[in-house]
Amino acid sequence: MRQVNAIAQAIQEDLDKQNLKSLSRFQANDESGWVVLDYSMVIAHIFYKPMREFYSLEHLWSDAKRVRITKR
Repeated sequence: MRQVNAIAQAIQEDLDKQNLKSLSRFQANDESGWVVLDYSMVIAHIFYKPMREFYSLEHLWSDAKRVRITKR
């Protein structure tokens, strides 16, 4: 689960440098295996593999309409 936290921290640090702040925060020692970073227009889910397989979000949203977002 260290990798999950390291990935989340790297994303958060990189986007902080660009003055993009997450609406959510995570604890650096999180042991849940699932970290969510909410940037309003984009939400990042970082999973430990067993958690990803258990929750299967891809299956849950597989029939959702795809929306293309263009840069402003």
